[in-house]
Amino acid sequence: MGPDLDPVDRLLVDELGDLPSGRIAVIGDDHGALAAAVAERAGADVVAHSDSLVSERRVAATGVEVAPDLATALTGAHLVVLRLPASLDALDEIARTAAVVGAPDIRIVAGGRVKHMTRSMNDVLAVSFEQVSASLGRQKSRVLHAATPRAVEQCWPRSRHHDDLDLTVHAHGAAFAGTRIDAGTALLISQLDQLSDTAATVVDLGCGSGVLAALLARRFADVVALDVSSAAVASTRATTGGAVDVRRTDGLTELVDASVGAIVSNPPFHVGTAKDSTPTLEMIADSARVLVPGGELVLVYNAHLPYLQRLRDIGATDVLVRDRSYIVTRTVRD
Repeated sequence: MGPDLDPVDRLLVDELGDLPSGRIAVIGDDHGALAAAVAERAGADVVAHSDSLVSERRVAATGVEVAPDLATALTGAHLVVLRLPASLDALDEIARTAAVVGAPDIRIVAGGRVKHMTRSMNDVLAVSFEQVSASLGRQKSRVLHAATPRAVEQCWPRSRHHDDLDLTVHAHGAAFAGTRIDAGTALLISQLDQLSDTAATVVDLGCGSGVLAALLARRFADVVALDVSSAAVASTRATTGGAVDVRRTDGLTELVDASVGAIVSNPPFHVGTAKDSTPTLEMIADSARVLVPGGELVLVYNAHLPYLQRLRDIGATDVLVRDRSYIVTRTVRD
């Protein structure tokens, strides 16, 4: 038995209307229940895309075809069944891509929890579609319908040059912080010169738009950038311009033992819209496995998060710098 439909999934399925004979794209399904339900009802030609590799694997386990690339999933689609993303930029890229590469009659049925939805989502959809309307709410969930695609330009990924870093940052809609340098990353950048020299691999874990990976590649010969997000991986590849080995992976799980000289990370503390430090705590524990003896783990994180003791469990940990919001620590593996 597959995963159960939640209230948003059930409302989406009920709001689908007449299904087209052509391709249906299911976007943003985290667990596979929605994609499986749509495939069961449609019978054929359903493809799913989830930004997270973890979610993609869950969907694939239901037997539904998956596409790691958003544009591939949307190409030729007549219907898009969408779990609304938290980011308006991510929604804009999905809507624009659907309007540009989808079938002429493409329509979007997008659902979410009411507490996470805003009027701005309607406005974003209206940039790419002429008709946008909302369903009646049910079980604290609501669906937005968009139809009749406009002749819009594809503006993703976006780019911005940062003179202080002499770096052009490229970012897809779902990449953390977009083309900005967020405050935590800026504080971490100020401490990169504290990293010890190493001939071993240096890892940017949770690479986002690739800012840290690009800067690390100026000093270290072997830099690997890792992220679970397909948008982040594509953004980092564009930002680093081939100077870095960029991989879509679930944390450090695909790295071999004692193979890494340093790990640098601005780890997430959200999974979707929910605060969740579990992935970061798992990464801290696994870093002891992949770091060489004396290897360094340098993190920036919100100062209130409970990471210090976990870091000290794997080695001597110093606070390099802190401000009102963030703390940068360096842990040396025992």
